[in-house]
Amino acid sequence: MRPDLAQAYGQHRLPRYTSYPTAPHFSASICESDYQTWLKSLGAQQSASIYVHVPFCRRMCWYCGCHTSVTKRQEPISFYAAGLRTEAYLVAETLGRRQPISHIHFGGGTPTIMTPETFADLVGLLRHSFAVLPDAEIAVEIDPRMLSEPMAEALGYCGVNRVSLGVQSFDPVVQQGINRLQSFGQTATSVDRLRRAGVERINFDLLYGLPRQTVASCLDTVARCLELHPDRFSAFGYAHIPSFKKHQCLIDASTLPDSVARHVQSETITEALVDAGYVRVGIDHFALPDDNLALASQEGRLRRNFQGYTDDSADTLIGLGASAIGRMQQGFVANAVQTKDYLARISEDRLAIAKGYLLTDDDRFHAEIIERIMCDLTVDLWETSRRYGRDPSLAVVDRSRLDGLIADGVVVMDDGRLSIAGGAEFLARSVASIFDAHLTRTGATHSLAV
Repeated sequence: MRPDLAQAYGQHRLPRYTSYPTAPHFSASICESDYQTWLKSLGAQQSASIYVHVPFCRRMCWYCGCHTSVTKRQEPISFYAAGLRTEAYLVAETLGRRQPISHIHFGGGTPTIMTPETFADLVGLLRHSFAVLPDAEIAVEIDPRMLSEPMAEALGYCGVNRVSLGVQSFDPVVQQGINRLQSFGQTATSVDRLRRAGVERINFDLLYGLPRQTVASCLDTVARCLELHPDRFSAFGYAHIPSFKKHQCLIDASTLPDSVARHVQSETITEALVDAGYVRVGIDHFALPDDNLALASQEGRLRRNFQGYTDDSADTLIGLGASAIGRMQQGFVANAVQTKDYLARISEDRLAIAKGYLLTDDDRFHAEIIERIMCDLTVDLWETSRRYGRDPSLAVVDRSRLDGLIADGVVVMDDGRLSIAGGAEFLARSVASIFDAHLTRTGATHSLAV
C-alpha cells in the first residue's frame, strides 16, 4: 500500500475515463442529421454494441450518481419502454438493415423494474430490428432487492447471459447511511433464481469510501460475496458530488472516509479478492482466471467504455434511452437527459440526440494512450506516436505533472514506454490525466482520484 501517494494525489478530482473526451465536452453543435449520417456510414458487416438505459428506481439510493428517478407506478415505465422500442426501430430504419450486434447492455436505474412481459417485448424488438449474433453477450444490471422469480425466468428466456448485481456493502450501518437496506439473504435468493433460470455469469458491484465504512466491513462484505461464487467483481470508489446530485446531500459528509482511508479500503478489497483467486483487471475489476475479461486483459484486448472494462471489440456503441451515450467512428452522441425531453423527441419520430462530439485526429491519439493506461497500466508512447504520425514529445500535455509522478515513484519511463509502478496502480486516472488535452482544472463534476 502507498498511503503517502493517496495523501498526495487523493484529493484531485479526475474523470473516470470511460470516454475521451469526456461528456462535459459534448455540445449541441452535433445534431440529429450528423447522427443519421454517421449511422448510415457504418459498414454492413461491422458489429456494433447496444446500451439501453432505464432511468427508473423504486427508491433512491443516496450514493447514486446515475440519471434516474423514483416511481411507484408501472405506467411511466411501460410508456418509456414503448419509447425505447420506437427509438430502436428509428435507429434500425436509419441504418437501413439489421446491423450485427455483439453486445447488449441494460443499465439504469433498475432495468428489471420493467414487468417480465415488457422486458421480453423490448428484447424481442431488438432481435427483430438488429441481427443479434448467436454468441452475443446480453447483460442486465439488477437490484437484488427487487428481482422476482418471474423476472429471473424472463431474463433466462430472453437469452440474458450476464448480470451485474448491486451489493455495495452488507454492513447495516453503512446501508443506513446510504438508504439502501439489502440483506445477504435477498442477494443469495436472487443469485439462486438467476442460476436456476440459466443465467450463469454473475458480477457483483461493490463500493468503498461510503459513510461509516471500515476496513473490517469491507472484508466482511467480500467474504459474504465469495460464498455466492460470482464470476466477476467491480469495486468502485464512491463519488460524493452533491453539487451535481442533490440527493447526495442526504449523506452526512463528516462520516465519509478521507483519501488515505479510501485507499486502504480499496487495497484491502483488492488483496482479499486476489487471495481468493480473482485476477485484477484494470484498476477496479476482478475476474476468475478463465473469465473472458481476465483473458482479454492478459492478451492486451481489454477495452474501456461507459460501462467500465469490457472485452467487446466493437468500435460502435448505439445508445438507446434518456441520457444514453453512443460512440460512432466519427465521434460521440448523447441523448436528451430528461425523460420527458427524450420521449418528446421520440414521439415526433426523431432520434433523441441532444448533443455530441466530433473526434479529431488529436483526440484519437490521446484517447488511445489514455485507454491503454487505464486498461494495461502501461503504454508505448513511441510506437503509438509513430502510428499516428506524431512527435512523441507532444504526447504529454502536462510535462511538469509527469515529472512529479516520476519523482514520486508513480510511473517509470523506459525507452519511450510509460508504466505505472507496482503499488501505484490505483493512480491510473492521475497518470492518464497528464495526456488529457481537454482536462479542466476545476473538476467540479469529477470524482476523487482515490
